[in-house]
Amino acid sequence: MDADTRGERMKPRLYLETTVPSYLMSSPSRDLIIAGHQQITREWWQTRKDAFRCHVSQLVIDEAAAGDPVAARERLLVLRDIPLLDLVPDVELLASAILSAGVIPKKAATDAAHIAVAAVHKMDFLLTWNCTHIANAFTARLIARACNRLGFDCPVICTPETLLGA
Repeated sequence: MDADTRGERMKPRLYLETTVPSYLMSSPSRDLIIAGHQQITREWWQTRKDAFRCHVSQLVIDEAAAGDPVAARERLLVLRDIPLLDLVPDVELLASAILSAGVIPKKAATDAAHIAVAAVHKMDFLLTWNCTHIANAFTARLIARACNRLGFDCPVICTPETLLGA
């Protein structure tokens, strides 16, 4: 194994949830908070992304492909070289457990699935701007507990802002 391969293998593994490429590629918002998140996302992408081994799942691809065709094409373009994690049976099992625990509402089943993909595939981080169901301090321990019950470690769930200084 050469030094480049070894260096790549030592990088933390990171799952990119759909909100990250969405904020990255969207037009600047008039909402100051969203505009700030967009700017932080662009800064993270330009300065920190390469410090991680980034991954997505088919869930991210499907969500990124939805909506306005021009915007969808831009989101998919930025995701094209990011490795895809398989939706193995344990993902469905863990997502169901998270939903059954009532941590995330059933209407947000895809959010539970994003967490499950990241945990099952042993990601170090799950990067998201979804602070309603995923990066939420009130649910973080409950999500970790649901993962641990089935023998999975929960990744650190965070926003791009928290990984800027890493």
